[in-house]
Amino acid sequence: MQRLEQNQCGFPLLADLRRSRKNEAPAHSNAMHARLLGAKMTYSRLTRRTALKAATLGSIAAITAPYVRSSYAAGKLTLGCWDHWVPGANNALTKLCNDWGEKNKVDVHIDFITSQGAKNRITAAAEAQAGVGHDIMSQPDWNIQVHERVLEPLDEVMTQLINQYGPVSRVAEYLAKIKGVWRGVPATVGSQVKPCCSRIDLYKEHTGIDLRDIFPADESKYDKAKTEKWNWDNYLESAQKLYKAGFPVGLPMGQTPDAVDWVGALFNSYGAVLVDAKDNIKVNSAETRQALEYLKKLMAVNPPEVYAWDDAGNNRWLISGKGSGIMNPPSAWVVAKRDNPKVAENCWTHPMPKGPKGRFVGQLPYFYGLWAFSKNKSSAKDLLLHISQKESVAELVKASVGYDLPAFNSMYDLDTWKTTGPPIGTIYSYPPRGDEQTSLAGTPARPGVGAQIYNKAINTVMVAKFTQGNEKLDDVIKWAEKELEGTLRV
Repeated sequence: MQRLEQNQCGFPLLADLRRSRKNEAPAHSNAMHARLLGAKMTYSRLTRRTALKAATLGSIAAITAPYVRSSYAAGKLTLGCWDHWVPGANNALTKLCNDWGEKNKVDVHIDFITSQGAKNRITAAAEAQAGVGHDIMSQPDWNIQVHERVLEPLDEVMTQLINQYGPVSRVAEYLAKIKGVWRGVPATVGSQVKPCCSRIDLYKEHTGIDLRDIFPADESKYDKAKTEKWNWDNYLESAQKLYKAGFPVGLPMGQTPDAVDWVGALFNSYGAVLVDAKDNIKVNSAETRQALEYLKKLMAVNPPEVYAWDDAGNNRWLISGKGSGIMNPPSAWVVAKRDNPKVAENCWTHPMPKGPKGRFVGQLPYFYGLWAFSKNKSSAKDLLLHISQKESVAELVKASVGYDLPAFNSMYDLDTWKTTGPPIGTIYSYPPRGDEQTSLAGTPARPGVGAQIYNKAINTVMVAKFTQGNEKLDDVIKWAEKELEGTLRV
């Protein structure tokens, strides 16, 4: 096939794609057809190179085992899904899709696409530009907003799910419901929040705080008189004691999601808004100044390297045994079970500290998007409804050891979070409980602005300038105002 020209993003030009598809030779040989006849479900892992090649060829099937429709099939569906980091977790989604396919006589093929090197985002961008690829595609965080114009409306799916399970996470709604239309279905797989994960032994020994007593593995036993005391002032006081004892908390302050998410939650808890929903720049406020002054004290009792950490830095800090607490999904605890069991046995995931305006936790959801160019939209919507049922979600959460999080809080009573250990109940409070609300840095600005605030990490850069760079607070605010003015030009 001829070499295709590429645009500035490195993707083949659409006109060239169309020309190449007209000249493309059939992908199936008779021998391959015979080997695959009757195969109901296939899946593979997708790399950046093969993803781009797929877009060039005009078919994802060209990079994996060729698709062969069974004689009794009602159609076919292809999915591009996030490649899970938990061993075996992909198998749960595969089985759910396989079972549905068998029942409905639809051939289903899944490509599991890694997020390393943003390969999943690159694949989605290539398919959106080419107008060919998978039917259903996993879309992380802001991607539904990015690809809105080429995504099928999914109101009928979401209406049924909301009727079944009640309201959806407000962060999920902010990201996937665009101008009143649902363009994505919240995915359990890959979705996460980032509450506190703390060493119960170190907190008890050096601060006198019994975290299991404040946040027991049973929400009905939460005592408001106790949970109210878990606020940012209390957190700072305990962090100072732990730092003095040689076991600092580890809170990243770089420009990656782990840092942006926990700082965004803290800003929300202080009522600090950078840009409001009407494009008014609000960063120069008493609330923002109060939050930054607080962070000046908190970052002084963190290890100095937190400013250079990537998203694995806080995990490594906790697993090493040097740290007393982080803000993260259960991934650090899961790895500690393997690499440092003594640390894992003393981990307890629990809600974030409360601020003057409430208790917030950073949420980063995944979604399923259905491309408008899909040839089997009806079956795709049925499959999305199936894998979003509570029974299906329970299997996904179990396979991920409690990491994956549904968008419906009516599903937070699943057994996995109650029974997983050690210690038993360690991740019970991973789903938001009590008065904890989900949060996303960049809100309440309109999504086009919020995405820039998030991706430019304006909140953490402000903190770093003030705490590490020792810049004057007024200068930091002025810098942020100029940056935020730039985000409004969209």
